[in-house]
Amino acid sequence: MDVAVNLVESYLRLNGYLTLSEFEVQAKNEKGEYETVTDVDIVALRFPGDVYAADVHPPDDCHLLLISDDALRLEDDMIDVIVGEVKQGEAVFNPALTRHEVLHSVLRRVEWIYGTDVGEVVSALQDGGLSVVSARGGGATVRTRLVAFGRAGTDDLHTIPIGHVAEVLVDFMERFDDVLRPAQFKEPAPALLRLLVKIGFDVSR
Repeated sequence: MDVAVNLVESYLRLNGYLTLSEFEVQAKNEKGEYETVTDVDIVALRFPGDVYAADVHPPDDCHLLLISDDALRLEDDMIDVIVGEVKQGEAVFNPALTRHEVLHSVLRRVEWIYGTDVGEVVSALQDGGLSVVSARGGGATVRTRLVAFGRAGTDDLHTIPIGHVAEVLVDFMERFDDVLRPAQFKEPAPALLRLLVKIGFDVSR
């Protein structure tokens, strides 16, 4: 796996997302033969609710172990679905990402959560990179968005700097060192960051 994708996937999982990475999409070409259209770097799904660094129950100091990141722009009662492009360079989208067959193939994996036809979600993503619809059964909404991770000067709903991703992971490892001491990080990107923090390096820009 690309190390940048590995870094972003670890960041999203830390923040409570369920993820798929390097998702290959197959479709028929003009000759009627199947081919790989593209691979989607990251697909992430997060349900509403707080995420903690360890298991806690009131009246424990839950706020001390709360994990949150404003860059993700999470909202109450909203399911967040990210279809992400990860770049080591500038945070830009691969044009193939917005092809109908790519988005349709990806979103069918989470189709059950939508209270509307997934084709409507695909169309909204193609038009403006964002869809907000009711969740199946009501009671919540589903926000689906395209997000580019890479080099960027600012963050917004569709862009998260990869430098920010690294900083959040390092901050998490420093703040929750006592919680993470027995944990094992097996993915290469977070494992390297954890090792540097653990042996006393000051990891910063």
